[in-house]
Amino acid sequence: MYTIIRTNSDNLDFQKLIIELDKDLAIKNGEINNYFAQFNKINLIKYVVVAYEANKPIGCGAIKEYGNGVIEIKRMFVSDEMRGKGVAGKILIELQSWAKELGYSKCILETGDKMIEAIGLYKKNNFVVIPNYGQYSNIESSICFEKTL
Repeated sequence: MYTIIRTNSDNLDFQKLIIELDKDLAIKNGEINNYFAQFNKINLIKYVVVAYEANKPIGCGAIKEYGNGVIEIKRMFVSDEMRGKGVAGKILIELQSWAKELGYSKCILETGDKMIEAIGLYKKNNFVVIPNYGQYSNIESSICFEKTL
């Protein structure tokens, strides 16, 4: 059974998971990873969830205000040994619930075209592909999604 807590970017378990996420992204993104890294700083993220199994951190995600009524989902990650067990879906649902409680009406996010599992997760959860936004506008390998809450 998984437990999900709401916290912020000061949470040490979140910070440890982000180190693993960044290692994984560096491998998958290759040369373009440095471009993406500049947009993934965690020091300004107020809304973070961390998933645990038996008190061990196994996954995380965050939301960050993007604009009027819009929140961006950031820093989604599940440890290798826990992938394929529904953890990411539970994290995503919790982030959407929290965003709605905070008064947001839409979630947006960006993922890479090599992130096959992530693309599947977002489509399974009724996110739809949109034109690339903001800093991702001219990045061919980016795929952006949105969902009305």
